[in-house]
Amino acid sequence: MLIAVVDDKTYLRRSLRDKLSTVESDIRIVFEAADGTEFLKKMRSVKEKPDVVLMDIEMNELNGIETVLVAAPLYPSVKFLMLTVFDDDERIFNAIKAGAHGYLLKEESAQTILDAIFQVHQDEGAPMSPGIARKAWKWLTSLPATPAKEGSDQAGDANDSLLSDREKEILRCNMEGKEYAQIAEELFLSRHTVRQHMKNIYKKLHVSSKVEALQISLKNKWI
Repeated sequence: MLIAVVDDKTYLRRSLRDKLSTVESDIRIVFEAADGTEFLKKMRSVKEKPDVVLMDIEMNELNGIETVLVAAPLYPSVKFLMLTVFDDDERIFNAIKAGAHGYLLKEESAQTILDAIFQVHQDEGAPMSPGIARKAWKWLTSLPATPAKEGSDQAGDANDSLLSDREKEILRCNMEGKEYAQIAEELFLSRHTVRQHMKNIYKKLHVSSKVEALQISLKNKWI
């Protein structure tokens, strides 16, 4: 797997590189960048695009959240994992809204960071440090329900739920921050089946992300 590291401090990029090297894996750092502007420039020129980008937030020129806002639509196959020392609400929420696929504190262990890289690469969850996850779901439940799109009855009451009991179980597990592998083990399913259920949920609710699906389900009290 190919990854890129974006951080404005050289010693932190080196520290992260050294930390990851202590864990056996098949990842390879294809390039590093000191800020969002340099990252976008390198993305235009490199032959091998990263599968996952470890993105710092506070940087000069173009910060991590601004960079993800620009890069996510340009490179839809690339996953962005925010790796930062900040855990305040505003940064977390802005990162999620920008399109980040996970949010970890830099203090996490090498194995935790490596596991998160593989999770986002395989679309098996949105890894977050525990404290960040609690804040994220609290924010999510405070949002107004997403308006139904034309032709959709997703705003119906609990008795008109569009989701099956199994789909509700899977969403509950997602809300608890569980990975697809954990959900599969708990519900005696294969990871492929869990992934297929999530696709069906997106289709039924006319959404394209887990955050939207959870928001609608929570507001309609389906989970």
